[in-house]
Amino acid sequence: MDKGSDSYEVLLEVNGLWKIFGENLTDFVPDNPDSISRIQGEGAVLAVQNVSFSVRRGEVFVIMGLSGSGKSTLLRCIPRLHQPTRGEVIIDGRNVLEMDEKELIEFRRHEVAMIFQHYGLLPHRNVLENVAFGLKLRGVPPQERMEQARQAIVRVGLEGWENYYPSQLSGGMRQRVGIARALVQGSDLLLMDEPFSGLDPLIRREMQDMLISLLKEENKTIVFVTHDLHEAARLGDRMAVMRQGEFVQEGTPAEVIRNPADEYVARFVADERQLIAGKKVRQQPTTAASMARASAARR
Repeated sequence: MDKGSDSYEVLLEVNGLWKIFGENLTDFVPDNPDSISRIQGEGAVLAVQNVSFSVRRGEVFVIMGLSGSGKSTLLRCIPRLHQPTRGEVIIDGRNVLEMDEKELIEFRRHEVAMIFQHYGLLPHRNVLENVAFGLKLRGVPPQERMEQARQAIVRVGLEGWENYYPSQLSGGMRQRVGIARALVQGSDLLLMDEPFSGLDPLIRREMQDMLISLLKEENKTIVFVTHDLHEAARLGDRMAVMRQGEFVQEGTPAEVIRNPADEYVARFVADERQLIAGKKVRQQPTTAASMARASAARR
């Protein structure tokens, strides 16, 4: 089925989002160049500037850019780990920026899950306890949450490691624990911030393969941050390239690689363009979500 079809509803919508680190921002006017110049003159940092995009259910949307481009800040604005300065973040019809503290806590526990580069595991809890921790915060009874955690551990290939502690695991295994912890929450939306960038190339590819396999089963919606174009092309249905807090190009990986919007994007995609010229990549790369749709159609 075509991803452009209306049958794929939008799960996440970001409208005119700004994140500015600085003071005296209460009278900041996004559309006023003088207002922007004033806060910059006072030392403010425009980390995210007027970004808008939407992500449909079951889609993998990749955000990539150089270090300092604003991609991780943007991701953290979605669940308000960073408080946006202006704009809207609408998830499943609800504006996250309008939630009070209690609503925000419940939203983070039930409707969104994050996977970080540095795992974020609790060192004094074993694998099973780490995976079950989010369910404990929800108040799920012990026996039920442990059973759900065991099922998630099996899905990420860590059966038999339930009683080990993070310090006893390799980097790839710790990241598997982080993915299991996110999956067990049952959230529709996963936010992944360079989850595989600290791994060596072979383990990284294994983790990508595992994520593709899990997506076929779970059909999750993912916003995935990376600086690796090959990873973006392999996993993403659509991608956006960021520079200095702004989107400079958005499209499918194939569109961005073949038709870079400017010299900045062209430098990013140079190696992939050479592969295309050598006919070493497919015309339309098979992405995680496209594989999930094909699997669903066969069932």
